[in-house]
Amino acid sequence: MMELVMLEYANLRKREKLGLSMSEAPFRPREKLIEYQKYLQNIHKHTYLKGPYDKITSVAIPAALAASSLFLIGQGIYNMSHGIGKKE
Repeated sequence: MMELVMLEYANLRKREKLGLSMSEAPFRPREKLIEYQKYLQNIHKHTYLKGPYDKITSVAIPAALAASSLFLIGQGIYNMSHGIGKKE
């Protein structure tokens, strides 16, 4: 399997040198992408929690936004009930 991938990658490089390919060179080598794909396919988690920093972006940031919005709503209700900040 890996030999086939290496041959395809070598053929792609040859075509690019000759100007036969209209696509750009990949950002990452194909070998790295295959390793990362195997890593992601073997993890038994939800799709949005598979990466190393996904817990921060999928759990912590929304929780912080929800907590701050609840705090501000509570503060507004308290201020309204006690007449704080009322314009005359």
